[in-house]
Amino acid sequence: MQNPRPRRGRGQGEGVQRFALLALLVLVLLKPVAADAQELDQVVAGLEATYGKFSDLRAEFSQVAHNKSLGQDIKAEGVVYLKKGGKMRWDYKRPSPQQIISDGASLWVYTPELNQVNTGSAPKALAGPAGSFLAGLGKVRDQFKVVRFLNPATKVDAAGRPVLDLTPKSPSPMLTRLVLAVDPKDYVVRQAVIYDQFENTVTMSFSKVALNVGLSDSLFTFTPPKGVSVVPLESR
Repeated sequence: MQNPRPRRGRGQGEGVQRFALLALLVLVLLKPVAADAQELDQVVAGLEATYGKFSDLRAEFSQVAHNKSLGQDIKAEGVVYLKKGGKMRWDYKRPSPQQIISDGASLWVYTPELNQVNTGSAPKALAGPAGSFLAGLGKVRDQFKVVRFLNPATKVDAAGRPVLDLTPKSPSPMLTRLVLAVDPKDYVVRQAVIYDQFENTVTMSFSKVALNVGLSDSLFTFTPPKGVSVVPLESR
């Protein structure tokens, strides 16, 4: 996957930015589907129906990015807004303020501490597993070669949520496995774990999810404040 990377900035900020771009695609799953049973086919059908009905979304999130080789965790939290057409806005509150915004065509990464905004093409910045996962969300079994419960014996986690373990048919360096914990009451995805090729993980937990509330397009545009440096995004 080609990911955007600022030309300069703190390592922790770059990690937050990189993982947020991937995690955004998981959030589009947070559309409730009425269902009582926890059978695999019904959970999968719920996710596929969700993507077809999704219009926009607002949620609070907490994030833990784990680097396996370093044994290091980077925690973050904030609010995310999504809208059909590739529009997104990630407002990070901690560990440091940062905004990641896209109108579907352009991408802006604003880091107040650096007095800098990085800009680039959204399609290029989000190419790879992020794009393919979003495009294939309505056809889970077509996009993933392994679709199963994480623990077939129990099917649920300690909180009683069905947990799906998904392996993409076309894995990429940044997405080799996806684990989703689904609320059994309304089929909202409450937690998602993204694995990369080195088994590093990003764990996203979501709360206060509001769907199809009619978010304004103005949320997904960005005008750099006066005096802020504008730097092109790099891909790697």
